[in-house]
Amino acid sequence: MSAVDKQLEQIRDEIEQEVPPDIHVSDVKYEGPEVVVYTQHPKEFAQDGDLVRRLASKLRKRITVRPDPNVLTPPEEAEAAIQNVIPDDAGVTDLDFHADTGEVVIEAEKPGMVIGRHGSTLREITQEVGWTPEVVRTPPIESATVSNVRNFLKQEREERRDILERVGRQIHREEMADEQWVRISTLGCCREVGRAAFILSTAETRILIDCGDKPGAEGEVPYLQVPEALGAGATNIDAVVLTHAHLDHSALIPLLFKYGYDGPIYCTEPTRDLMGLLQLDYLDVATKEGRTPPYQSEMVREAIKHTIPLEYGDVTDIAPDVKLTLHNAGHILGSAVSHFHIGDGLYNVAFSGDIHYDDTRLFNGAVNDFPRVETLVLESTYGGRNDYQTDQEDSERKLIDVINRTTDEGGKVLIPAFAVGRSQEIMLVLEKAMRNGEIEEMPVHLDGMIWEATAIHTTYPEYLRDDLQNRIFHDDENPFLAEEFNHIDGGEDERQEVADGGPCIILSTSGMVTGGPIMSWLRHVGTDPESRLVFVGYQAQGTLGRRIQNGWDEIPINDRGNHGRAETLQLEMDVETVDGFSGHADRQGLENFVRTMNPRPEKVLCVHGDERSVQDLSSALYHEYNMRTFAPKNLETFRFK
Repeated sequence: MSAVDKQLEQIRDEIEQEVPPDIHVSDVKYEGPEVVVYTQHPKEFAQDGDLVRRLASKLRKRITVRPDPNVLTPPEEAEAAIQNVIPDDAGVTDLDFHADTGEVVIEAEKPGMVIGRHGSTLREITQEVGWTPEVVRTPPIESATVSNVRNFLKQEREERRDILERVGRQIHREEMADEQWVRISTLGCCREVGRAAFILSTAETRILIDCGDKPGAEGEVPYLQVPEALGAGATNIDAVVLTHAHLDHSALIPLLFKYGYDGPIYCTEPTRDLMGLLQLDYLDVATKEGRTPPYQSEMVREAIKHTIPLEYGDVTDIAPDVKLTLHNAGHILGSAVSHFHIGDGLYNVAFSGDIHYDDTRLFNGAVNDFPRVETLVLESTYGGRNDYQTDQEDSERKLIDVINRTTDEGGKVLIPAFAVGRSQEIMLVLEKAMRNGEIEEMPVHLDGMIWEATAIHTTYPEYLRDDLQNRIFHDDENPFLAEEFNHIDGGEDERQEVADGGPCIILSTSGMVTGGPIMSWLRHVGTDPESRLVFVGYQAQGTLGRRIQNGWDEIPINDRGNHGRAETLQLEMDVETVDGFSGHADRQGLENFVRTMNPRPEKVLCVHGDERSVQDLSSALYHEYNMRTFAPKNLETFRFK
């Protein structure tokens, strides 16, 4: 019998000691980080609301209880009983029964009403029919991404269970190493913005944190070929942790599966969905621009299939010697500060990913309160000495002023925006300004992936700022459903109609003017001197957005009507930058994140910023807080224990 099987036998014995004698445990398995308990008495399990919590506390593991298939109420009878238990106001839109696991997936407009106070309605469902309910939200805006991901995972349930069982056995394997140490190797995003990738190594485990591309720099990818990563084979990596879905952190994760990786990806649920959306668009853009994509779309599906979603605050075993906890990073939907607890109290490392320290209209500010942290790997995008952003209220006033000046002159406001995060932040500002009469009501056209990304935001409102959640949950006011917002889905014909029409606001991808529909909008309105191009986000070095921001007015345009030959557009519209809407903390926010961090780390690695930014921030943190700080280069390795 293997060490893992012995563990499961021991866990089963401990469970049987804890549960009442009339409850029979028929099997215990690992599925990913969870212990799954199969029983012929699911109704009895459900009657004691604290039983699963007591077991989880005793075993110090996440517990899921599933019924044996032979004790389940037939689906036709179960459906009627479930509908009878759930309040009508919950808006149940679908019930999907899976006899192999005894689970029923309940899709509802108001999942909270299906769950009930402290899970009371879920327990009542199990008591009535024996099935284990799983609840998902019906997207208020129909989302092809959410629908496709859910359907795909439904089709792949059997293979996914095999993956989870294999991952579970790998997580709970017997530790083999005789020594203990902790190292971090930098594979990208050091003294540069983009291609984020790090390897966190112990004597037992290797974990890849992020794997992105570099905006505006084709071919510059993380140093995956080194021995710490894929150089010793893809099976050398035990797990991948994705902090958030932006392509400079996620674009090349499917490439790992092309090279033979077959392990788990840990991230939040919205990050999983957004990752799929952005990666498929990444492939589409590469094809349209005549570049060879680094991987095929089936690798994106492999990545989704291997993803294990985690919720903020859940302490999760991801290796024999590593526990992972994700915390809100305040950057984009589902973005996470990733905290690693290594060994039995040996060492703790936190990777900030991209963070926003203060609350925004969209998200609560980043979490920086942990049980322990010895080393922090900190983004430094705006870490430079003078990288102070405008106060949010001032930024909103300036944007409103720019819009009013432009529309009073009969022009249009064109805003290049990242589909995920920045666009939704601007949408909330515009919705409030129009509702309060600060801006004249006018169409706000959303082009590119913005509408789809917004639909995903409406699917996961529990990840949004507290007061925004309250508006959606309790006041039944979803600002993303405002009638001013129009989804551009008619292509060039609709864009031409908008260009020929009256004043309006256009939000379009890509946010750094590196391709996508923004190029079409520049053709349509770029020669109009009464219109304005307004930058509201970071423009990386080497991107067309940065060049325009720096004064370029002759813009290379790939005109498909001219057989793909590059042409030059003379930009006549005014160009303005409104700071303060960035999803990144500015210099003050980064310092505040460290200053108020509990506990304050002993060491900080300043990464994800240009050379000046990381060195400025590293020096400031050293002098102000007397901590050891570093501004590493790519391909450096730090040993901490």
